[in-house]
Amino acid sequence: VGLGASPAKHSSKGGTGPHNSGRTGGKMCIMCVPNDEVYVLQRCGKFSRTASAGLGFYIPCVEWPAGKVSLRINQLDVTLETKTRDNVFVFVNVSVQYEVVPEDIYSAFYRLANPRQQITAFVFDVIRSTVPKTNLDDVFDSKDEIANSVKSQLAEQMSSFGFNILTALVTDISPNEVVKASMNEINAATRIRQAATDKAEAEKILSVKAAEADAESRYLTGVGIARQRQAIVNGLRESVSDFTNNIDDVKPKDVLQLMLMTQYFDMMRDVGGSSKSNTIFVPHTPGAVGDFSAQVRDALLQSSQLPPLSQHMQRA
Repeated sequence: VGLGASPAKHSSKGGTGPHNSGRTGGKMCIMCVPNDEVYVLQRCGKFSRTASAGLGFYIPCVEWPAGKVSLRINQLDVTLETKTRDNVFVFVNVSVQYEVVPEDIYSAFYRLANPRQQITAFVFDVIRSTVPKTNLDDVFDSKDEIANSVKSQLAEQMSSFGFNILTALVTDISPNEVVKASMNEINAATRIRQAATDKAEAEKILSVKAAEADAESRYLTGVGIARQRQAIVNGLRESVSDFTNNIDDVKPKDVLQLMLMTQYFDMMRDVGGSSKSNTIFVPHTPGAVGDFSAQVRDALLQSSQLPPLSQHMQRA
């Protein structure tokens, strides 16, 4: 038997034995159908029946296998060229997986001469009617929509021919190499611009934070200096008060001069003892010291006569 079946074996039932050649009365042919195929049998040129997997019989010279249909899932890979909405030509690869409907073997065997060619034509039609409506950048994002469109239209068309479309996949979209290079350059320029923007923003944040930190540091330094001076004034006030209360002949003015001189000598000691300070030449005769004390005292008296800072700010 043809079509890959096992050779026919003649039985002796109803016949005259194997030596009676030329007579077929009462003799049958045996066929073995594989598990993944279905045989189509014809009788006198007309479709008779189908034979499923296993052992089968047919009458020779009256009925014979006309062909076979595979029940396995088949895959058809289609590659076509089309253009996008922005006039860029691309190659689209589509993979279609399909199978024969077991209940409609007749249509699958007799209605289409070349099912693969028919499916390819439908894929061409769907892709070339869908991709030209979309820009190149959007084609890559709409692969699933294109695949679903191919599957739905193929399933609708091929179901009448006894084929079931399992899935359709857009496996690759490949534009021209020049277009690829330009897209990569655009992407690289965009990323470089974004990186420069992010770097500038980071430097801005660092500058702002540094300025805020410097301002906070200066503020805290000013607060510390103000508190230090306030503590000095309070200490001087207490010293003058204790001195005048314990010694009757000493006036507060004399005590203040004494304290100023003490502060002056402490400053000179600190300047001389510091390794990082510059050398300062100042007159250091007794008369010069008295003149320095008078200048400091006059400055303090003049500052005490000035109006508060809040009044100056209100006038401004």
